[in-house]
Amino acid sequence: MISAAALMLVAAPAVQVEAWGSSGHRVIGVAAMRHLPGDLPAFLRTAGAAADVGEYSREPDRWKGAGQPHDRERDTAHFVDMDDQGRVMDARGMTMADLPRLKSEYDAALIRAGLDVDKAGYLPYAIMDAWQNLERDFAYWRVLSAAEAREPDLAKQAWYRADRQRREQLILRDIGVLSHFVGDAAQPHHTTIHFNGWAGETNPERFTTSRSTHGDFEGAFTSRTLRQDAVEAAMIPMSIEGFDVRARTASHLNATLATVIPFYRMEKAGAFKDTDPRGAVFVTERLAAGASELRDFVSAAWRVSASSSIGWPAVKVAEVEAGRVDPWTSMVGED
Repeated sequence: MISAAALMLVAAPAVQVEAWGSSGHRVIGVAAMRHLPGDLPAFLRTAGAAADVGEYSREPDRWKGAGQPHDRERDTAHFVDMDDQGRVMDARGMTMADLPRLKSEYDAALIRAGLDVDKAGYLPYAIMDAWQNLERDFAYWRVLSAAEAREPDLAKQAWYRADRQRREQLILRDIGVLSHFVGDAAQPHHTTIHFNGWAGETNPERFTTSRSTHGDFEGAFTSRTLRQDAVEAAMIPMSIEGFDVRARTASHLNATLATVIPFYRMEKAGAFKDTDPRGAVFVTERLAAGASELRDFVSAAWRVSASSSIGWPAVKVAEVEAGRVDPWTSMVGED
């Protein structure tokens, strides 16, 4: 009943909720789920699953307030502040294409450059981590489903079934967390040093420096203008051939960074006042970009999971699905 109510909320012609932080994330999650391709598992392509992901998409915001070190470590996952040339913080930082392999290496490189890790943010790593977690759970789901279908021992079959069902709940939460960070990466203010009014020593176009810029955009304006149907209509076709999570994450963030100056020009022209259609189009395009990317990230994780190895001792997903390997010990554990 809760899932159905949530879906009714986001499926309405106009969504009236408190802010981008809730409405935007819900809409991105629901839109992506409603446009998943038909080769993904059926449990994902239901109204209830879409509504659940819409709610789980808010989870990283709802984690806040737990205390330290939790908050400092997680709050900086929501953004990466790049300058106008696409470097983290300023000319001393790296581009998205040059990100180190590990977040610890990223932190160390920023510190060596004299930059503040906490102010820089680490959104690209949050996206990649969430995607890799989803791929793992998809791989386990494939193995559990295949084993359940073939297992003649009723007790073992029941265990496979129960673990598959647990995995399905984990997958919905995985997608929700991924949705949140992919959605953050579609919001201009989460990719720039100009995250709340124009920052820096120069301001040649005399953009606003108001510290309410970010909140005004995410809040009242978005809640007045956001439409689920318009977001879904603005989504672009799926594109996952040759998908590489690192390269795709970088391109998504850079594409959003390219909308920062247009945003400030529109703000200067009054496009984000009342229900100005120019601002509504901008909101729709940004949310549609997030939903399109989320759909593609989820679809790519499903595809990659087919060639994975999981469990201990490790078993190949393809071997289990073909019926050539019994995964029981690898799934249950040797002990």
